[in-house]
Amino acid sequence: MIDYLLLEVRRTLRDVGFVIGGIAMPVMMYLLFTNIGEIDGGWKTASMVGMAAYGAVGSALNTGGGVAEDRAIGWLRQLRVTPMTPRQVVTGRALTGSVTVLPAIVVVLAAGGLVNGVRLAAWQWAAIALLLWLGSIPFTLLGLGNGYRLTAQTTGVANMVCNLGLAVVGGLWFPVALFPGWLRSVSAFTPTHRFAQLGTAVADGHAPTAGAILVLTAWLLAFGSYAVMSYRRYAGNI
Repeated sequence: MIDYLLLEVRRTLRDVGFVIGGIAMPVMMYLLFTNIGEIDGGWKTASMVGMAAYGAVGSALNTGGGVAEDRAIGWLRQLRVTPMTPRQVVTGRALTGSVTVLPAIVVVLAAGGLVNGVRLAAWQWAAIALLLWLGSIPFTLLGLGNGYRLTAQTTGVANMVCNLGLAVVGGLWFPVALFPGWLRSVSAFTPTHRFAQLGTAVADGHAPTAGAILVLTAWLLAFGSYAVMSYRRYAGNI
């Protein structure tokens, strides 16, 4: 399975679309949003975490696009005749998503520190990167669920809608404080809002709240169930 994981990681990182959309775009958006007009240092830090989360979500969802493409070309059928079990195939794909979110997180954090002058303690930088990495798992499962259930073209559209919709409503692009009251209430239950809170809490010098962990865990279970059901449906149609 390790060889399969390395193969999938190399394939993903060589994808120009992934590099531009999953890594370059969040960095450019972060630098744009934080260098127009008078911006205080607090927003530069919060936006850094939000855009790192946005890049991680996009990269995690991209895993599902790869699954849908593999289905279209028959690669998944070929894997079924190898010694790898279905569980290993799914686990390998999930691990691929977990690995490929790291560049998006690290590059945005680097832009915050090197370009925007964000200053945090060494433990805070490490903790933010680690929490965003671990917190991206639910979105990898959502992408896998879309990839096993939908066609390659439809998966791309579904992932884009999920990424943009969850990013905006979750407050990854703009402060939730600017939202109307009803939208703030909705945002509190979105996985992206709670995902970003993992990092912003550490940036503020304290541990993530229990509410953030509970809501994100609930979404982990929901998206995990969706991925399992989608895979069983796909396997049953072969």
